[in-house]
Amino acid sequence: MTVDVVVIRGLTVLSSHHTRVLYLGAKGQALKVYIVQVKNQYNGLRPVENKQMASAGFKPNGFISTSAPKCRTIRAMASPTVSAPKRETDPKKRVVITGMGLVSVFGGDTDVFYNKLLDGESGISLIDRFDASTFSVRFGGQIRDFSSKGYIDGKNDRRLDDCWRYCLVAGKKALEDASLGPEVLETMDRSKIGVLVGTGMGGLTAFSAGVEALIQKGYKKITPFFIPYSITNMGSALLAIDTGLMGPNYSISTACATANYCFYAAANHIRRGEADIMVAGGTEAAIMATGVGGFIACRALSQRNDNPQTASRPWDKDRDGFVMGEGAGVLIMESLEHARKRGATIIAEYLGGAVTCDAHHMTDPRSDGLGVSSCITKSLEDAGVSPEEVNYVNAHCNINPGRGFG
Repeated sequence: MTVDVVVIRGLTVLSSHHTRVLYLGAKGQALKVYIVQVKNQYNGLRPVENKQMASAGFKPNGFISTSAPKCRTIRAMASPTVSAPKRETDPKKRVVITGMGLVSVFGGDTDVFYNKLLDGESGISLIDRFDASTFSVRFGGQIRDFSSKGYIDGKNDRRLDDCWRYCLVAGKKALEDASLGPEVLETMDRSKIGVLVGTGMGGLTAFSAGVEALIQKGYKKITPFFIPYSITNMGSALLAIDTGLMGPNYSISTACATANYCFYAAANHIRRGEADIMVAGGTEAAIMATGVGGFIACRALSQRNDNPQTASRPWDKDRDGFVMGEGAGVLIMESLEHARKRGATIIAEYLGGAVTCDAHHMTDPRSDGLGVSSCITKSLEDAGVSPEEVNYVNAHCNINPGRGFG
C-alpha cells in the first residue's frame, strides 16, 4: 500500500475515483489524505463553518470525530515528532493554486459541485451505460449528459475514450479559470508550463474494445488508436498538444492516490525551477462492463443496489464496499512569483507533501498506522506546519469491511 499526504493552505478540496474530481482516489490500493489549512481571505471555495462540520461528525478543531482507534492513533503518532517547522519564503519556490477545473456527476462548475457536497447531495444512481442487470453491483457515480462542446473537436471527440475527454475538458476549464486562455498562453514561455494528469485505469473502454475486436475479428481489425488511447500518459499528452504546453509532461498511476502524487510531483517541478506553471490532476472513466466487473471480482464494491445513494458509508460498522465513480479534477499550480507578475487570482497555497510505502499489503494498511503516520509527519515537515495548525483532515477510506483508516 502506498501513502501520500498533501498540505494546502486555502480551501481546495480536489481529488478521483470513487466520486472522482474534487476527489481523486478509488481503487482501494492506496490511502489519500488531504490536510487543508483554511484561510478565509483566499478567493475560491468557501470554508465549512464549525456548525456544518459538527453536523458532519467533525470536532471543532477539524479532526474527524470517530470511534475508530486508528484515526486517533495516527494523530497522536504524527504530532510529537514535528518541531520548529520552517515554511518556504522564496516566491520562486512557493506554489499557489490559481485555477480549478472538473468534470463530475454534478457537472463542471466547481462552486455548484462544492455546494452540493456541503448539502449532502448524492450523485450515485443505477448504471444505464451498459446492461448491468446480471451484475451483483448495478450502481455507481455515472456521468450523464456530458458535453465537450467548445473543448474537443468533433473527430477526436468521437475517437477518444471518456477518460481523455474528461481530462481535456477539466484541464481546459482549469486553464480558463486561471485566466490562461489560448491568447494568453501564446505570450508565455510554454516550455515552462507542464502537464501532469494521472489515471489509475487509463483508457479502459478503448482497451476493452481492442481486445474484443481481436477476439471476434482478428488483429487486422484492431484500430490504430488502440494503444495510444489506452495508455495512461495520453491525457497529459493530448492536453499539451491542444494547448502547446512544452514543459514537463508525463503521467503517474498510483491507484486512488494518483492525483495526489501528481500534485506532489508538479509542485516539486516548480520548486526546482523546471516549470513556472503545472497543470496537474487526475482522470478516470471505468464505469463500463470490464471496470465494474473487475472490481466485483475483487469483492471491493458495495452491493446495496436497493439504496445506492447511501451505499458509501466509510465509517459505518456495516459498510460493505466502496462505490465506483468517474470524472476528472485538475488544478493550475504556479510559482507565487509568476502568479504575482501576471496578476493571477490566488485560490490557495500548496505548502508541502510526502510519499511513503508501508511495504505491507496490496490493499490493507499496517494495523499500527506506521506508514500513514510517517507520511503525515514528513508532509508536515515539508510544509513547515505544526500539527496544531491543522484544522481539517480529509481522509480517503475505501470502505471495505475489516479496514479502518484507508
